[in-house]
Amino acid sequence: MPDFHLFAKGPRPVAPFSHAVEADGWVILTGQMPTDPNAPDAPLPDGVQAQTVRVMENLAIILSELGLGLEHVVQCRAFLTEFERDYAAFNDTYQTFFPEDRRPARTTVGVTALAVGALVEIDCVAKRPG
Repeated sequence: MPDFHLFAKGPRPVAPFSHAVEADGWVILTGQMPTDPNAPDAPLPDGVQAQTVRVMENLAIILSELGLGLEHVVQCRAFLTEFERDYAAFNDTYQTFFPEDRRPARTTVGVTALAVGALVEIDCVAKRPG
């Protein structure tokens, strides 16, 4: 049976979901928004690069609560509301979170809108070691 995780330290959910669901060593993280877990009603960071940093930090918080880190991520999906404008800047920031030889598989999709007016959302799949 899967385990459903919702963490007090994690970002406040913007919809009815778990922060992560785990089954057989696989951990699926819900897409994270660029909201500040310590100030969920604060304005979002300006620009796709600052929002990407906040989203990756939020994913890292959820992984940490599970005893994992970004090094356990095997796949990410990224969603951008301004794909053509922001794709290069997004990549510049995103790639700093993973060593060049340990980057997860990734899909990036342009979308018309995201929750809370975000420019970027990222979800991921991680694998427990062993």
